[in-house]
Amino acid sequence: MNKLNAFDSIALILVIVGGLNWGLVGALNFDLVATLFGTMSVISKIVYVLVGVAAIYLAAISMKLARK
Repeated sequence: MNKLNAFDSIALILVIVGGLNWGLVGALNFDLVATLFGTMSVISKIVYVLVGVAAIYLAAISMKLARK
């Protein structure tokens, strides 16, 4: 398997951050992103959108990897 490029690594980190944040929301009702950047601030929205885009990207490349 090939090494991850910089874009793949960033996407992976963003998805991990998103997963941890959702885990905290579900388990403790604690939104780390909102705590750090403000509830639905512009920065929080950007983080949420980037996490979503990263998840779509990783879903797409995982299907490519599965074919190899």
